[in-house]
Amino acid sequence: MNDDLEIISVSSILNKYNYLVPIYQRNYAWTEVQIVQLIEDIESAIKDDTDHYFLGNLIVNRTDNNMYEVIDGQQRLTTLYLLKKYLGMIFLKDSLKFEAREKSNRTLRHLHDSNSLELNNDLAAPEILNGYSIIENFFKVKNIDKNMFIKKMESVYLIQIQVPQNIDLNHYFEIMNTRGEQLELHEIAKAKILEKLENDSERATAAMIWEKCSDMNAYVQMSFDTSIRKELFTDDWAKLNKSITNFDAIKDKVSSKADFEDKKTLKDILEKNDLESTKEYQPDIENQRFESAVSFPHFLLQVNAAIKKSGEEDSSLDDKHFLNNLSWTWSSVENAKEFLYHLLKCRVLFDKYILKREFARDYKETGKWSLQRLEKYRDPKKGTDQPQYISTLIDTNKINQKLRTLEACLRVTYTSPKTMHWITLVLSELLANEEVNIITKLENYCKTKVDNSNYQNKQGFGIERIVFTYLDYLLYRDGYTYQEKNILNPLQDDWQFQFRNSIEHFHPQNPVEVAHWEEDDLNSFGNLALITVSGNSKFSNLPPDGKIHSYPSIMNQSLKLKIMEKMTLINDGKWTEKKAQEHEKEMFSLLKKKNI
Repeated sequence: MNDDLEIISVSSILNKYNYLVPIYQRNYAWTEVQIVQLIEDIESAIKDDTDHYFLGNLIVNRTDNNMYEVIDGQQRLTTLYLLKKYLGMIFLKDSLKFEAREKSNRTLRHLHDSNSLELNNDLAAPEILNGYSIIENFFKVKNIDKNMFIKKMESVYLIQIQVPQNIDLNHYFEIMNTRGEQLELHEIAKAKILEKLENDSERATAAMIWEKCSDMNAYVQMSFDTSIRKELFTDDWAKLNKSITNFDAIKDKVSSKADFEDKKTLKDILEKNDLESTKEYQPDIENQRFESAVSFPHFLLQVNAAIKKSGEEDSSLDDKHFLNNLSWTWSSVENAKEFLYHLLKCRVLFDKYILKREFARDYKETGKWSLQRLEKYRDPKKGTDQPQYISTLIDTNKINQKLRTLEACLRVTYTSPKTMHWITLVLSELLANEEVNIITKLENYCKTKVDNSNYQNKQGFGIERIVFTYLDYLLYRDGYTYQEKNILNPLQDDWQFQFRNSIEHFHPQNPVEVAHWEEDDLNSFGNLALITVSGNSKFSNLPPDGKIHSYPSIMNQSLKLKIMEKMTLINDGKWTEKKAQEHEKEMFSLLKKKNI
């Protein structure tokens, strides 16, 4: 094997070498979404002893006999450090260090030598402690067997790549961040589809569709230049022209305007010997405020699953089977054209009907859930056509707000792209009939998930997240009355779902100031709510009234928790086993009701 390349199982990473994260790299920044996805990828990839899974590359620069400087892959490597610590696996104490970041190093040493997350706030790196808490909580919520997971890690691998000697590392790192060092699977799929087409006009049209659809954070209409946009979309830009019913119709409209430069075959791509990025379209600056729910490769899998109406029992959204899932698209000219047409059509539908995160105005830093369609308006001052973003659905009775919150319920529940089958459902239904009632479809989808979870016979960490999130949606949709007092108004404008993955025991598991509860009451649905990991950490072992008065913003993360707060404050001002039992009965009755 090449001395510059080494295959390492993740079970043995950090056992043999020491790694240093250089100062020019950003600090650890993975959130719950990325951490959970890594764990779920490992958990689902290995079914038996014959399975193997490639987790990615680790690009390093050897600076000493046993020391490697991390050029690319430090977020994944740090997460594996925290994962191995949580699982109680053995690895070198100083196997991972951050250059000139003493808080990070102190926190890693503390975790290595202790089972406690308690560390003076001024001395700790909160992002590392939060990462560890996310791992710990996820294993408990999903009830994952530690020993089985450790065994699976033996069949999961990283490829460690040594960069060439005497290379300009700063320049190399810059290229890695802008282009990436690997040939992406979606590039291979694109090349294979282009090879199947019959002439330059078809290939140029296909390359244009692929390129414009690949920027998932811009509304696709704005990725096309003005002349092509006029040909493909209605006068208000809102949807495809009625005459666009297949790939050839697209080609006929734009072939004289399509860019003939980006038609590389697979052979062209594989023989390239540089890492320079290709010229890409820069969307209108207004579009750069949006963030898609999925990346482009995962969107390709969504389109494929929507066309084929794939069920959840298969691996239609699993990127481990990316090329296999898409292989039918380059098996014939007709299939290639069918997929390319649906790729563009699904992007228009996706942008219009699937929620995004929007970073603008008061939410420029934190973002908010957004469900908007793009339409053209004429700027009277500039005398030019400009995009505007308005509610996707006519907002009678706040219907758009309701759908946005319902989709947010699913988005924060199923965080891994390969579990976002609800998006496939929406796209496949819209392809058949854009007038379909999406709210009804998604409510029934959630209700089925909740019913199948057997929540009434589960306790504590055994209760699936969809039960908590769908209940919060129902409370948001309908409001709630307790003892003839209206304590939750329906469709509150100021409440939005957050990414939550931590089971909160309102009456604490290890109380200091209040009495212990029996296990059945403590772990009952009536005493539980779903909040963020950081919120759970702040709540700690505070009694219910302490949580209510000390952290009102955390109480607001869950509408179920808000009800528990109101019940606590009524009458004696205490949260009791009887109130928890009453609350559970009421919440179960809401979940059992048929959707309206």
